[in-house]
Amino acid sequence: MTLLARTSLLLLTGLLLACSPPQPASEEPAETGQTAAEGPPQIDPVTGLVMAGDWELVRANCTACHSAKLITQQRGSAQQWLDLIRWMQAKQNLWQFEAAVEESIIAYLAEFYPPSADRRRAAIAPDLMPPNPYAADTPL
Repeated sequence: MTLLARTSLLLLTGLLLACSPPQPASEEPAETGQTAAEGPPQIDPVTGLVMAGDWELVRANCTACHSAKLITQQRGSAQQWLDLIRWMQAKQNLWQFEAAVEESIIAYLAEFYPPSADRRRAAIAPDLMPPNPYAADTPL
């Protein structure tokens, strides 16, 4: 994708976000979805997200920058999702969320995309890794 196309896409996304009304954090589950305890939830045919709780808040904030596939293919605890958000804020220029919005997003992700035994194992701690023979002495 050319730089012009990327810039145009980012500007268009920004305009769409600026023109859409903010999604308030909801105390009640969304009318179109269910909670995990009520049985199998519906899946949004466009994004693949579980249509329950604050799924629309997650859709609005997360898919502004990346595909929903990056959410649905991941699993994590509330702390792991928070760490991922902090990494995106530090390294990918993700905006800061209001505390209530961030809590709602993390609660949704931890409930509907929790860790599971049939998924990829946790990363190996850096102190347990062998030395990297390709590591540069100076950062790039």
